[in-house]
Amino acid sequence: MKIKVLTIFPEMLRPMLGESILGRAIEQGLIEVDLIDIRPYSLNKHKNTDDYPFGGGPGMVMMAQPIVDAMEAAMGEDFHGRRIYLSPRGRTFTQKVAEELASEEELILLCGHYEGVDQRAIDLVIDEELSIGDYVLTGGELGALVVIDAVSRLIPGVLGSEESPKDESFSSGLLEYPQYTRPREFRGLQVPEVLLNGDHAKIAKWRKEQALEVTRRMRPDLIKETD
Repeated sequence: MKIKVLTIFPEMLRPMLGESILGRAIEQGLIEVDLIDIRPYSLNKHKNTDDYPFGGGPGMVMMAQPIVDAMEAAMGEDFHGRRIYLSPRGRTFTQKVAEELASEEELILLCGHYEGVDQRAIDLVIDEELSIGDYVLTGGELGALVVIDAVSRLIPGVLGSEESPKDESFSSGLLEYPQYTRPREFRGLQVPEVLLNGDHAKIAKWRKEQALEVTRRMRPDLIKETD
């Protein structure tokens, strides 16, 4: 999968993309992430990407021209994918949305700043707006990283095990069951015996029951959605 990020602060994203699972996936060619600086596309002599809003009001607004030109350059002549603006007013990003985006050939993520983006840029070159939650950030870079991380781990080979994404929280509509590793006893707390007997049918049953219990206790709203 190819992912391109349009941003005025590419250095905010670079460290995260070079580490851990994402870093290895990029190094192995399983995903390709390009960071595109919007500023060089500005036709303003000072390479500004923002200006005062028409109608007045606090703050600045990102201009349409640099964004549209950067997006068109990122798309090239043969773009097959989805163009997304990270915005607090967008559709809520969930695991199901991540699974949906993972089937795309290419994603282009636009990171906004200041008071937002000129609506004409959204109208011209954006397919949809996505929000990672009901709060406001100083910019879209953290939202872009969330989307990249959640989508990339669904790409075959990224996690190393094809089963890993299937058993995790939200993939089945429930939260994940409790996990344990060595030692068998820690500060008086024991690993549940069912996980030690090698009976895979009983283990699967226990995990399903635990996932349901954890979800009832911590996110009962998810139970209602799956009923």
